[in-house]
Amino acid sequence: MAGLQTLPVAALNHLLAKESWARERLRPFVGTGVRIEGGPLVLGLRIDEHGLLVPMEGGAPAAVTLTLPADTPVRLLLDRSSLFAGVRLSGAADVAEALAFVFRNLRWDVEEDLARWVGDIPARRLVRLGSRFAGEVGESAHRLAANVAEYASNESGLLAGKEDIAAFATAVDVLRDDLARLEKRLQRL
Repeated sequence: MAGLQTLPVAALNHLLAKESWARERLRPFVGTGVRIEGGPLVLGLRIDEHGLLVPMEGGAPAAVTLTLPADTPVRLLLDRSSLFAGVRLSGAADVAEALAFVFRNLRWDVEEDLARWVGDIPARRLVRLGSRFAGEVGESAHRLAANVAEYASNESGLLAGKEDIAAFATAVDVLRDDLARLEKRLQRL
C-alpha cells in the first residue's frame, strides 16, 4: 500500500518542481500537515522547506484536510475543470486557500515530459491524438448519459418526463384552487 501512496506524492511533486510560483506559495507553510482523502486513498503529507510535499511521519495531526468527491476518477478523465468544485477543504483557512490556489492552477505539460522520451514532433502528435481521444470519450459519455436519461423517462417509465411533471404541477394548482373555493363555501355555512 505504501507504494501506491508514493505515486500521487511523486506526481504532485513533479508538477510542483516545475512551477516556482507554486512552491513559493506553499513555502510559508513549512511543516504544515495536509491530509488528502479520496475513497480508499488517505495521504498524510507535510510541506517541506522547498515547497514540496513529503509523507508525514507517524500520526501527526493535519492542519488541512482535502476530501475528494467519490467521482474523482471520472472527473479526471471527462471534466477536469469541475474536479475542484467538488473538493471539500477543512482546517486552517490560510493553508487551505494556498493549497486550493496551487492545485487549481497547476498544469501538467504532458508534451514536454513526452518530448524527453520520444522527441518533440512525436510528443506533439501523441498529445494531439490523446486530446482528440479524450474529447471523443467525453462526447460519447455525454451521449450515453443523455440516451439513458431519455430511456429512463420516456420509454421505461422509471422517471417522469418534463411533460408529465408539468401536467402534475398544473393538476396540483387546480386542486389547490378547488380546495380554496371549497373552504370559502364551508366558511359561509
